[in-house]
Amino acid sequence: MTRYLINRILGLIVVLLIISFITFVMMKAIPGGPFDQDRMPLNDVQKANILRSFGLDKPFLEQYVRLIFNFATLNLGYSYINRTETINEFFDRAWPPSAQLGLLTMAVSIPLGIMLGSISALKANTWADYLASTISLIGYVVPGFVMAYLLILVFTVNLKWLPLSGWDTPLHWIMPVAANMLGPMGITARYTRIALLENMRADYVRTAQSKGLSDIRVFISHIARNALIPMIAALAPLFPILITGSLFIESVFLIPGIGRYFSVSIIRRDYPMIMATVLILTALIGFTNLVSDLLYTLADPRVRLTR
Repeated sequence: MTRYLINRILGLIVVLLIISFITFVMMKAIPGGPFDQDRMPLNDVQKANILRSFGLDKPFLEQYVRLIFNFATLNLGYSYINRTETINEFFDRAWPPSAQLGLLTMAVSIPLGIMLGSISALKANTWADYLASTISLIGYVVPGFVMAYLLILVFTVNLKWLPLSGWDTPLHWIMPVAANMLGPMGITARYTRIALLENMRADYVRTAQSKGLSDIRVFISHIARNALIPMIAALAPLFPILITGSLFIESVFLIPGIGRYFSVSIIRRDYPMIMATVLILTALIGFTNLVSDLLYTLADPRVRLTR
Protein backbone atom coordinates (compact mmCIF):
# COMPACT_ATOMS: atom_id res chain seq x y z
CA MET A 1 0.00 0.00 0.00
CA THR A 2 2.77 2.47 0.96
CA ARG A 3 4.67 1.82 -2.26
CA TYR A 4 1.49 2.26 -4.26
CA LEU A 5 0.73 5.61 -2.61
CA ILE A 6 4.30 6.86 -3.18
CA ASN A 7 4.14 5.92 -6.87
CA ARG A 8 0.79 7.66 -7.28
CA ILE A 9 2.00 10.83 -5.55
CA LEU A 10 5.16 10.93 -7.69
CA GLY A 11 3.02 10.42 -10.78
CA LEU A 12 0.77 13.28 -9.73
CA ILE A 13 3.80 15.58 -9.36
CA VAL A 14 4.90 14.71 -12.91
CA VAL A 15 1.40 15.41 -14.19
CA LEU A 16 1.36 18.79 -12.41
CA LEU A 17 4.66 19.74 -14.04
CA ILE A 18 3.41 18.76 -17.49
CA ILE A 19 0.09 20.57 -17.05
CA SER A 20 1.84 23.66 -15.67
CA PHE A 21 4.22 23.85 -18.65
CA ILE A 22 1.41 23.39 -21.19
CA THR A 23 -0.68 26.04 -19.42
CA PHE A 24 2.25 28.46 -19.29
CA VAL A 25 2.99 27.99 -23.00
CA MET A 26 -0.66 28.53 -23.91
CA MET A 27 -0.89 31.67 -21.76
CA LYS A 28 2.17 33.15 -23.45
CA ALA A 29 1.00 32.12 -26.93
CA ILE A 30 -2.28 34.05 -26.66
CA PRO A 31 -1.90 37.54 -28.19
CA GLY A 32 -1.90 40.43 -25.75
CA GLY A 33 -0.62 40.85 -22.23
CA PRO A 34 -1.85 41.91 -18.81
CA PHE A 35 -0.42 45.42 -19.08
CA ASP A 36 -1.17 46.35 -22.70
CA GLN A 37 -2.31 49.89 -23.44
CA ASP A 38 -5.89 48.83 -24.14
CA ARG A 39 -6.11 47.31 -20.66
CA MET A 40 -4.10 49.78 -18.64
CA PRO A 41 -2.97 53.22 -19.92
CA LEU A 42 0.74 53.35 -18.99
CA ASN A 43 3.75 55.10 -20.40
CA ASP A 44 6.85 53.13 -21.35
CA VAL A 45 8.65 53.75 -18.05
CA GLN A 46 5.67 52.74 -15.93
CA LYS A 47 5.09 49.60 -18.00
CA ALA A 48 8.77 48.62 -17.78
CA ASN A 49 8.75 49.05 -13.99
CA ILE A 50 5.62 46.91 -13.61
CA LEU A 51 6.98 44.18 -15.88
CA ARG A 52 10.22 44.19 -13.88
CA SER A 53 8.37 43.99 -10.55
CA PHE A 54 6.46 40.88 -11.69
CA GLY A 55 9.48 39.34 -13.43
CA LEU A 56 7.83 39.54 -16.85
CA ASP A 57 10.96 41.04 -18.37
CA LYS A 58 12.87 37.78 -17.79
CA PRO A 59 13.36 35.03 -20.42
CA PHE A 60 10.57 32.51 -20.97
CA LEU A 61 12.09 29.58 -19.09
CA GLU A 62 13.22 31.76 -16.21
CA GLN A 63 9.67 33.04 -15.78
CA TYR A 64 8.35 29.47 -15.77
CA VAL A 65 10.92 28.20 -13.25
CA ARG A 66 10.26 31.16 -10.98
CA LEU A 67 6.52 30.54 -11.12
CA ILE A 68 6.91 26.82 -10.37
CA PHE A 69 9.27 27.58 -7.47
CA ASN A 70 6.69 29.94 -5.98
CA PHE A 71 4.00 27.28 -6.23
CA ALA A 72 6.27 24.60 -4.76
CA THR A 73 6.84 26.83 -1.72
CA LEU A 74 3.09 27.64 -1.55
CA ASN A 75 3.87 31.30 -2.22
CA LEU A 76 1.46 32.08 -5.04
CA GLY A 77 2.38 35.75 -5.16
CA TYR A 78 0.10 38.60 -6.16
CA SER A 79 -2.61 38.78 -8.77
CA TYR A 80 -2.10 41.22 -11.65
CA ILE A 81 -5.67 42.45 -11.23
CA ASN A 82 -5.92 42.83 -7.47
CA ARG A 83 -2.64 43.81 -5.83
CA THR A 84 -4.09 44.47 -2.39
CA GLU A 85 -4.05 40.77 -1.44
CA THR A 86 -1.99 37.73 -2.32
CA ILE A 87 -3.42 34.83 -4.30
CA ASN A 88 -3.27 32.74 -1.11
CA GLU A 89 -5.50 35.32 0.60
CA PHE A 90 -7.77 35.40 -2.43
CA PHE A 91 -8.35 31.65 -2.32
CA ASP A 92 -9.02 31.83 1.41
CA ARG A 93 -11.75 34.36 0.64
CA ALA A 94 -13.19 33.01 -2.64
CA TRP A 95 -13.01 29.25 -2.15
CA PRO A 96 -15.70 28.90 0.58
CA PRO A 97 -18.58 30.09 -1.68
CA SER A 98 -17.38 27.85 -4.54
CA ALA A 99 -16.94 24.85 -2.25
CA GLN A 100 -20.34 25.45 -0.67
CA LEU A 101 -21.98 25.66 -4.08
CA GLY A 102 -20.26 22.43 -5.13
CA LEU A 103 -21.11 20.52 -1.96
CA LEU A 104 -24.75 21.63 -2.07
CA THR A 105 -24.90 20.63 -5.72
CA MET A 106 -23.57 17.15 -4.95
CA ALA A 107 -25.85 16.76 -1.92
CA VAL A 108 -28.86 17.30 -4.19
CA SER A 109 -27.79 15.94 -7.57
CA ILE A 110 -26.24 12.61 -6.55
CA PRO A 111 -29.23 11.31 -4.50
CA LEU A 112 -31.64 12.44 -7.23
CA GLY A 113 -29.47 10.86 -9.91
CA ILE A 114 -29.23 7.58 -8.02
CA MET A 115 -32.99 7.59 -7.51
CA LEU A 116 -33.70 8.22 -11.20
CA GLY A 117 -31.14 5.63 -12.31
CA SER A 118 -32.52 3.04 -9.90
CA ILE A 119 -36.08 3.61 -11.11
CA SER A 120 -34.95 3.23 -14.72
CA ALA A 121 -33.10 -0.01 -13.97
CA LEU A 122 -35.74 -1.62 -11.74
CA LYS A 123 -38.60 -0.62 -14.09
CA ALA A 124 -36.73 -1.13 -17.35
CA ASN A 125 -38.74 -0.64 -20.56
CA THR A 126 -41.78 0.72 -18.73
CA TRP A 127 -43.28 4.21 -18.59
CA ALA A 128 -41.39 4.83 -15.32
CA ASP A 129 -38.11 4.00 -17.08
CA TYR A 130 -38.93 6.30 -19.99
CA LEU A 131 -39.92 9.17 -17.70
CA ALA A 132 -36.84 8.85 -15.47
CA SER A 133 -34.55 8.50 -18.50
CA THR A 134 -36.10 11.60 -20.10
CA ILE A 135 -35.55 13.67 -16.95
CA SER A 136 -31.94 12.51 -16.65
CA LEU A 137 -31.35 13.13 -20.36
CA ILE A 138 -32.66 16.70 -20.05
CA GLY A 139 -30.31 17.27 -17.13
CA TYR A 140 -27.43 15.79 -19.11
CA VAL A 141 -27.85 17.84 -22.31
CA VAL A 142 -29.25 21.19 -21.10
CA PRO A 143 -26.37 23.58 -20.20
CA GLY A 144 -26.43 24.93 -16.68
CA PHE A 145 -26.35 28.57 -17.77
CA VAL A 146 -29.46 28.04 -19.93
CA MET A 147 -31.34 26.70 -16.92
CA ALA A 148 -29.94 29.58 -14.85
CA TYR A 149 -31.48 32.18 -17.16
CA LEU A 150 -34.79 30.29 -17.22
CA LEU A 151 -34.88 30.20 -13.42
CA ILE A 152 -34.10 33.92 -13.25
CA LEU A 153 -36.86 34.67 -15.76
CA VAL A 154 -39.45 32.67 -13.79
CA PHE A 155 -38.55 33.14 -10.13
CA THR A 156 -36.90 36.56 -10.16
CA VAL A 157 -38.35 38.57 -13.04
CA ASN A 158 -41.92 37.23 -13.10
CA LEU A 159 -42.69 35.81 -9.64
CA LYS A 160 -40.14 37.91 -7.71
CA TRP A 161 -39.66 35.10 -5.20
CA LEU A 162 -35.88 34.73 -5.25
CA PRO A 163 -33.00 37.26 -5.30
CA LEU A 164 -30.97 37.50 -8.49
CA SER A 165 -27.42 37.64 -7.17
CA GLY A 166 -25.33 37.13 -4.07
CA TRP A 167 -24.51 34.27 -1.71
CA ASP A 168 -25.60 35.50 1.71
CA THR A 169 -28.75 33.56 2.61
CA PRO A 170 -30.33 30.18 1.72
CA LEU A 171 -32.65 32.03 -0.68
CA HIS A 172 -29.56 32.99 -2.70
CA TRP A 173 -28.51 29.34 -2.93
CA ILE A 174 -31.65 27.89 -4.50
CA MET A 175 -31.31 28.96 -8.13
CA PRO A 176 -27.51 28.46 -8.45
CA VAL A 177 -27.74 24.96 -6.99
CA ALA A 178 -30.77 24.10 -9.14
CA ALA A 179 -28.97 25.23 -12.29
CA ASN A 180 -25.67 23.62 -11.33
CA MET A 181 -27.13 20.23 -10.42
CA LEU A 182 -28.51 19.27 -13.83
CA GLY A 183 -25.29 17.88 -15.33
CA PRO A 184 -24.18 15.86 -12.27
CA MET A 185 -27.72 14.53 -11.82
CA GLY A 186 -27.89 13.36 -15.44
CA ILE A 187 -24.45 11.73 -15.28
CA THR A 188 -25.25 9.99 -11.99
CA ALA A 189 -28.58 8.68 -13.29
CA ARG A 190 -27.02 7.40 -16.49
CA TYR A 191 -24.20 5.48 -14.81
CA THR A 192 -26.49 4.18 -12.07
CA ARG A 193 -28.88 2.70 -14.62
CA ILE A 194 -26.08 1.10 -16.67
CA ALA A 195 -24.31 -0.33 -13.62
CA LEU A 196 -27.49 -1.74 -12.07
CA LEU A 197 -28.76 -3.31 -15.30
CA GLU A 198 -25.39 -4.92 -15.95
CA ASN A 199 -25.31 -6.50 -12.50
CA MET A 200 -29.00 -7.46 -12.47
CA ARG A 201 -28.35 -9.68 -15.51
CA ALA A 202 -25.29 -11.36 -14.00
CA ASP A 203 -25.18 -15.06 -13.21
CA TYR A 204 -24.50 -14.56 -9.50
CA VAL A 205 -27.84 -12.74 -9.15
CA ARG A 206 -29.73 -15.72 -10.54
CA THR A 207 -27.75 -17.96 -8.21
CA ALA A 208 -28.69 -15.83 -5.19
CA GLN A 209 -32.34 -15.80 -6.23
CA SER A 210 -32.33 -19.59 -6.67
CA LYS A 211 -31.17 -19.91 -3.05
CA GLY A 212 -34.40 -18.26 -1.92
CA LEU A 213 -33.01 -14.83 -1.00
CA SER A 214 -35.54 -12.01 -1.12
CA ASP A 215 -35.38 -9.47 -3.93
CA ILE A 216 -34.52 -6.68 -1.50
CA ARG A 217 -31.62 -8.62 0.00
CA VAL A 218 -30.31 -9.58 -3.44
CA PHE A 219 -30.48 -5.97 -4.55
CA ILE A 220 -28.75 -4.51 -1.48
CA SER A 221 -26.17 -7.23 -0.81
CA HIS A 222 -25.22 -8.12 -4.38
CA ILE A 223 -26.48 -5.83 -7.13
CA ALA A 224 -26.03 -2.42 -5.47
CA ARG A 225 -22.66 -3.24 -3.94
CA ASN A 226 -21.16 -4.47 -7.20
CA ALA A 227 -22.60 -1.48 -9.04
CA LEU A 228 -20.63 0.90 -6.78
CA ILE A 229 -17.29 0.44 -8.57
CA PRO A 230 -18.26 1.91 -11.98
CA MET A 231 -20.28 4.59 -10.20
CA ILE A 232 -17.28 5.61 -8.08
CA ALA A 233 -15.14 5.82 -11.21
CA ALA A 234 -17.73 7.97 -12.96
CA LEU A 235 -18.61 10.32 -10.10
CA ALA A 236 -15.17 10.87 -8.53
CA PRO A 237 -14.01 13.46 -11.12
CA LEU A 238 -17.15 15.54 -10.48
CA PHE A 239 -16.09 16.40 -6.93
CA PRO A 240 -13.01 18.58 -7.64
CA ILE A 241 -14.70 20.22 -10.62
CA LEU A 242 -17.71 21.23 -8.53
CA ILE A 243 -15.87 22.49 -5.43
CA THR A 244 -13.51 24.68 -7.47
CA GLY A 245 -16.38 26.70 -8.84
CA SER A 246 -18.60 26.86 -11.89
CA LEU A 247 -17.45 29.54 -14.31
CA PHE A 248 -20.89 30.11 -15.85
CA ILE A 249 -23.10 29.70 -12.79
CA GLU A 250 -20.98 31.96 -10.60
CA SER A 251 -20.81 34.58 -13.36
CA VAL A 252 -24.59 34.55 -13.95
CA PHE A 253 -25.51 34.83 -10.26
CA LEU A 254 -22.51 37.03 -9.32
CA ILE A 255 -21.28 34.56 -6.71
CA PRO A 256 -17.92 35.71 -5.28
CA GLY A 257 -16.22 32.38 -5.92
CA ILE A 258 -13.22 31.02 -7.80
CA GLY A 259 -15.12 30.24 -11.01
CA ARG A 260 -16.29 33.82 -11.51
CA TYR A 261 -12.83 35.31 -10.96
CA PHE A 262 -11.19 32.63 -13.11
CA SER A 263 -13.14 33.84 -16.14
CA VAL A 264 -12.03 37.40 -15.41
CA SER A 265 -8.40 36.30 -15.01
CA ILE A 266 -8.46 34.68 -18.46
CA ILE A 267 -9.77 37.86 -20.08
CA ARG A 268 -7.29 40.05 -18.22
CA ARG A 269 -4.32 37.68 -18.81
CA ASP A 270 -3.77 37.30 -15.06
CA TYR A 271 -1.11 34.59 -15.39
CA PRO A 272 -0.57 33.74 -11.69
CA MET A 273 -4.31 33.40 -11.07
CA ILE A 274 -4.81 31.21 -14.14
CA MET A 275 -1.90 28.97 -13.21
CA ALA A 276 -3.01 28.70 -9.57
CA THR A 277 -6.55 27.68 -10.50
CA VAL A 278 -5.43 25.13 -13.10
CA LEU A 279 -2.86 23.50 -10.82
CA ILE A 280 -5.21 23.37 -7.83
CA LEU A 281 -7.91 21.76 -9.96
CA THR A 282 -5.38 19.26 -11.38
CA ALA A 283 -4.12 18.38 -7.91
CA LEU A 284 -7.67 17.89 -6.63
CA ILE A 285 -8.56 15.64 -9.57
CA GLY A 286 -5.44 13.55 -8.97
CA PHE A 287 -6.16 13.30 -5.25
CA THR A 288 -9.81 12.39 -5.88
CA ASN A 289 -8.82 9.65 -8.33
CA LEU A 290 -6.46 8.25 -5.70
CA VAL A 291 -9.23 8.26 -3.08
CA SER A 292 -11.62 6.58 -5.53
CA ASP A 293 -9.06 3.82 -6.15
CA LEU A 294 -8.85 3.27 -2.40
CA LEU A 295 -12.65 3.16 -2.18
CA TYR A 296 -12.67 0.31 -4.72
CA THR A 297 -11.16 -1.96 -2.09
CA LEU A 298 -14.01 -1.14 0.29
CA ALA A 299 -16.70 -1.68 -2.33
CA ASP A 300 -15.18 -4.95 -3.55
CA PRO A 301 -12.65 -6.87 -1.41
CA ARG A 302 -11.49 -8.71 -4.55
CA VAL A 303 -9.86 -5.50 -5.81
CA ARG A 304 -6.20 -5.19 -4.88
CA LEU A 305 -4.00 -2.15 -5.38
CA THR A 306 -0.82 -2.78 -7.33
CA ARG A 307 1.76 -0.70 -9.11
